[in-house]
Amino acid sequence: MKRLNVRVAPNAKQNKIVSEPNRLKVYLTVPPIEGKANKALIKLLAEHFKIKKNQITIVKGKKSRDKVLRVRG
Repeated sequence: MKRLNVRVAPNAKQNKIVSEPNRLKVYLTVPPIEGKANKALIKLLAEHFKIKKNQITIVKGKKSRDKVLRVRG
């Protein structure tokens, strides 16, 4: 299991993941309404790491741009 520090940028022009020192910056096209951005974040990271969505959990920051995720597998 490993922890990831992630900074989310919702309402972006395209979905993309950029590696920064000590964290990932994830750009999402969806707005941060009713958990849509969190779902899109997990889906995008699961595709990126080639794992299942249920192997990624938001540990901290569900309502923040800065999140800590737990990745299993």
